[in-house]
Amino acid sequence: MLSHLSRSMGLLCSRNRRYNKQDTEENVQAAEIERRIVQETEAEKHIQKLLLLGAGESGKSTIFKQIKLLFQTGFDEAELKSYIPVIHANVYQTIKVLHDGSKELAQNDIEFSKYVLSSENKDIGEKLSDIGGRLDYPRLTREHAHDIETLWNDAAIQETYARGNELQVPDCAHYFMENLQRLSDVNYIPTKEDVLYARVRTTGVVEIQFSPVGENKKSGEVYRLFDVGGQRNERRKWIHLFEGVTAVIFCAAISEYDQTLFEDEQKNRMMETKELFEWVLKQECFEKTSFMLFLNKFDIFEKKVLQVPLSVCEWFRDYQPVSTGKQEIEHAYEFVKKKFEELYFQTTSPDRVDRVFKVYRTTALDQKLVKKTFKLVDETLRRRNLLEAGLL
Repeated sequence: MLSHLSRSMGLLCSRNRRYNKQDTEENVQAAEIERRIVQETEAEKHIQKLLLLGAGESGKSTIFKQIKLLFQTGFDEAELKSYIPVIHANVYQTIKVLHDGSKELAQNDIEFSKYVLSSENKDIGEKLSDIGGRLDYPRLTREHAHDIETLWNDAAIQETYARGNELQVPDCAHYFMENLQRLSDVNYIPTKEDVLYARVRTTGVVEIQFSPVGENKKSGEVYRLFDVGGQRNERRKWIHLFEGVTAVIFCAAISEYDQTLFEDEQKNRMMETKELFEWVLKQECFEKTSFMLFLNKFDIFEKKVLQVPLSVCEWFRDYQPVSTGKQEIEHAYEFVKKKFEELYFQTTSPDRVDRVFKVYRTTALDQKLVKKTFKLVDETLRRRNLLEAGLL
């Protein structure tokens, strides 16, 4: 009886030891999971959220690609190759817009004869317009590149290109048309510059994490940048991103004051940008959010403003030119900048006037300028963090 009891107790103790060991292992695993959650939560606290907003064609996605090139590893060969169909599509789409635009102008313009294609190029134009209207585009061959180059050099197409602001001709048109032979090479791999010029409409949300002083440098802030679709039908996807944003980077393409929207050809692009900026400023969740305004596409603006008066845009009706050349370009830029600043302060309620607001002149295709701009943004946000912590 006693020996049976001893054996039973021994088995019970042995079982308890086994259970205790299992419990201990489970507790260690649970503690490790808990530690990781705390660690990740703590790490997330130090990641600053940047929201890249703006209307369609404002240059947001080019800025996004520059960040990848500047502060991450850039694009590997597979990523570069993935842009081949995008670039070839851009070429076909561009020549279709120009061909169809020349036909429209030849029918409706007073000086219609300027826009009539030469007889030997009419068949080429129809063929390329047909390709450009497809849902899937063929790879750009030498033969197609030769046809496109022939059509591009036609006087009627050049006259049409000069009126590109009326026809939704993309900014990349001239660059790609001047590089057709390289783009159609059988062994073609896009360059970084090709990728920056490539136009693909952003749908949904894409994000990237970076530090403007390089990876793993303790002195630098870590940012998570979100790029969202700029077209009207994409904007409803922004809403869930608005919470917990450190700064909004708003891109405004200042060169587009004489152009209309891709999705609504009755609406001036600059007026759309004005209304969108105003709407974003009024959002409750941005009460304490810093605003970085990128007045983008300055490279196009400085050429255009000497040819097309700012006053063609309703918002800039009161603009008065004062000079010519560089002086006039600066005067026009300062006028546009002041318009945005006035809009900001008119729209900002008194309880929000202490939030950070900075304006930067940008050209998204200029890598050095983008790098310099983001270093300035980084310094501004770091200073704000120190002020909030009472360290300045």
